[in-house]
Amino acid sequence: MGGETVRLMIEIDRERDGRWIADIPALPGVIVYGATRDQAIAKAKALALRVIADEIEHGERPHAPAGVSFDLAA
Repeated sequence: MGGETVRLMIEIDRERDGRWIADIPALPGVIVYGATRDQAIAKAKALALRVIADEIEHGERPHAPAGVSFDLAA
């Protein structure tokens, strides 16, 4: 049976060169760039889901979450 829903905060910022950067601090290594804000957010969500799946596969996460939700940092 799955665990609780995992809630992840996405921090987003714009670089000086115009690229957008999205980071999910709760998952080390989940930091991505995108040409647009929406693209950076979508890439961060996709990478986060891959990281969580990898953690489950390698036994680093004891239970699969019931779900994953994302919030944007204010």
